[in-house]
Amino acid sequence: MTRTAVMLVDDEVPFVNTVTKRLSKRNLHVLTANSGYEALEKLDSGEMVDVVILDVKMPGLDGIETLREIKKAHPLVEVIMLTGHATVEDGIQGMKLGAFDYLMKPCDIEQLVEKIHEAKKKKAQSEHRPGK
Repeated sequence: MTRTAVMLVDDEVPFVNTVTKRLSKRNLHVLTANSGYEALEKLDSGEMVDVVILDVKMPGLDGIETLREIKKAHPLVEVIMLTGHATVEDGIQGMKLGAFDYLMKPCDIEQLVEKIHEAKKKKAQSEHRPGK
């Protein structure tokens, strides 16, 4: 089985660095982006990504807008929303727009890894569905 490719999108660089190290130790291939624009650029350039971990509150293009753009251009990529400023409304809106799940920061790394594997499984099933 190929390694799961994850893109971590967050404007907080220390958080990105810490989570990247922790996910890499769990045999995940981690790409990073520090803004919604950078994430979309990387996806549009053909970076192979299974799951995007996306912060909700970012300057410029926020997580909800970024999610909307990802789902429009890359509908099979699964997105896990992440925020330290969670409101129930953000979570509900993210799920309505096609987010796979929604976690609060700081989240338990094992819980995040479990969600990543569940999202990858869902993406694989979507890719093998007839008509896709």
